[in-house]
Amino acid sequence: MTNKNQSLLKLLVILGPTASGKSDLAISLAKKFNGEIISADSRQVYKGMDIGTGKVPKNKETLINSEFYYSEGIRHHLLDIADPKKDNFSVAEYQELATKAIDDIQKRGKLPILCGGTGLYINATIEGWQLPPSPPNLALREQLEKLSPQELYQKLLELDPLKAQTIDKNNKRRLIRALEILSTNKTIEPLQKNPPPWNILILGIKKDRQELKELIKKRLLKRLDEGMIEEIKKLKANGVPSKRLEDFGLEYRWINRYLENKISYEEMIESLYHDICQYAKRQMTWIKNKIFKIYPRSYWINSEEEAIKIVSSWLKNP
Repeated sequence: MTNKNQSLLKLLVILGPTASGKSDLAISLAKKFNGEIISADSRQVYKGMDIGTGKVPKNKETLINSEFYYSEGIRHHLLDIADPKKDNFSVAEYQELATKAIDDIQKRGKLPILCGGTGLYINATIEGWQLPPSPPNLALREQLEKLSPQELYQKLLELDPLKAQTIDKNNKRRLIRALEILSTNKTIEPLQKNPPPWNILILGIKKDRQELKELIKKRLLKRLDEGMIEEIKKLKANGVPSKRLEDFGLEYRWINRYLENKISYEEMIESLYHDICQYAKRQMTWIKNKIFKIYPRSYWINSEEEAIKIVSSWLKNP
């Protein structure tokens, strides 16, 4: 493929910690630069998990008539594509669908915007990981299920210290999956990559630590007012088991514990706020170490105006 063709295959990636305003920025840039958005969020793929994941609201006029997901007139991809009652939506499944969406958007002459905070999803997509098609290691998973989250985290810390810095140490499902992937990759080390021929620009939203904490608290209270507890009650009523909600972490874990009378309302808010702040810290560690240290065309931004200026210049040049 020639450099001229490569210059046409643009991909904009928007990163940032939770509550930093990624979705709003992505929509603004999509409106200005004729783009469509691909969500890179490991929980937004699930139907019925809307308020708790910060999923953008679907256009009212397309709730019934459109097969696609539109928000503020912008088409979004990889939202509401999985059932939360079923097994984990894998990185390989996400990568395949995201790559197809990016190629489709490019072919239609639009700008694909990959937006989210799930590190594995983004790295697998932009680096072209060659993931093995083999099924989950059920024997290993059965062994790991017997261990506590603390024991699982210690194992991960010994095998991959950097990965351990970016994962929720209380999320047993993700700890088991991370160890399972490491075990699988031992047979194909090093991880094979086939980077797609995309001209990639990466924007990272930078927030002061105290400002981010305030944004997290404000958003948490807003989501509770919007009916986040009722949303999780509905998931439980529709057959999503408590263990599954625990595995989803953050809002789903702590509200589920509150609904089961294991903790008070005040304890729920305090624990949830603390965990979200820790999650934001892990996201920043991932962005710095797994993205900005690797990709030269990566920029921290503080405003939408700054983002527009950078994107405009990038689109005008190869």
